Amino acid sequence: MTSFSAPALEGLRVVDLTRVLAGPLCTQMLADNGAQVVKIEPPGGDETRHLGPPYDDMGHSAYFAALNRGKKAISLDLSQPDAHEVLHRLLRDADVLVENFLPGTMEKWGLGYEDVLAERYPRLIYCAISGFGRDGPLGGLPGYDAVLQAQCGLMSINGESATGATRMGIPIVDHLTGYVALTGILMALCSRHQSGAGQRVEATLYDTALSLLLPHASNWFASKKAPGLLGSAHPNIAPYDKFRARDGHVFIGILNDGQFRRFSQHIGCPGLPEDPRFHANADRIAHRQALKDIIESAIATQDCEPLCEALMRVGVPAGVVNDVPQALAQAHCAHREMVIRQGAFTALRGPARLYGTPALPGAPPPAFSQHADEVLADLGFNDAQRRDLYTRGVARTRPL
Repeated sequence: MTSFSAPALEGLRVVDLTRVLAGPLCTQMLADNGAQVVKIEPPGGDETRHLGPPYDDMGHSAYFAALNRGKKAISLDLSQPDAHEVLHRLLRDADVLVENFLPGTMEKWGLGYEDVLAERYPRLIYCAISGFGRDGPLGGLPGYDAVLQAQCGLMSINGESATGATRMGIPIVDHLTGYVALTGILMALCSRHQSGAGQRVEATLYDTALSLLLPHASNWFASKKAPGLLGSAHPNIAPYDKFRARDGHVFIGILNDGQFRRFSQHIGCPGLPEDPRFHANADRIAHRQALKDIIESAIATQDCEPLCEALMRVGVPAGVVNDVPQALAQAHCAHREMVIRQGAFTALRGPARLYGTPALPGAPPPAFSQHADEVLADLGFNDAQRRDLYTRGVARTRPL
């Protein structure tokens, strides 16, 4: 296996104007793969610095720590024109700018991409992340993960009759939007390699949330029946659900008739595939509750771990329903090196793995404006000029 001396994005320069989740996740993935990322925070700091407890052993909120490793941090008040000179000096050599302000904010400050930056920095990749985009009926409005889950139908298919529509327990829209932004940036960089020209990239929570309606949107297009709550079950497959065993719950996913025959044999119900209620997937969907009752009766005396291991060995996908500590304690989690430890800092690594140019997760997340002096000095601001910027509140060394 070929291995190169530098990560894939070594030499890429990124100006990060983002806060909270989608943007910082995107830029952290760039940093993990070798990009030099300068994070510019507003005077009050990234909001996630204050979303605690819990706080980690370094004093960071756990939320902030999860999204900001490998970055240099400086705080600028971009509403002040004098701060623009700092930004412009950063953009002279930058490849990528990522921002997630309300649409129109950069234009209000005289920093709009089409109005100013595209002409001044023709090779710049400008990535804007927002709730709904710049235009249209909802253009320019604020968007948050849970609101988009509700608005775009995700909550309507998550939950059970007892709970009603339920927010997913992870910020899945924000998270995927970070990956959408990353993908757009990398495609734009590939295009620039051919054309020499930068471009605007847009990632919105709204588009991302709708894209997650798989297969539910397609089911609606085909059947005109509104998808509803199925708990842990799948609308198009059975059995594909959570089942109670002796010491907890397991999830069993069966995609084809061969798997169903092997599964039925293993749990001591070899006649199930011949039962007309369960002969084919469509039959099993029509009688999913009866099938679930039979399965739970058959596995009621079996423990989760050995049951799932045995099923996997015969080609039937199955997993114990673990809590978070149990998930992170799995031997395979350690084997995949999914947990990063750097002194007092502990985090999850990014899921992509490049074997020729492996990621090298950077330093622990920075303190507020930790690198202000270093960044400003590198940009040519002398001691007196830096002190002047701090005195006038253009740059800050502590949050408001």
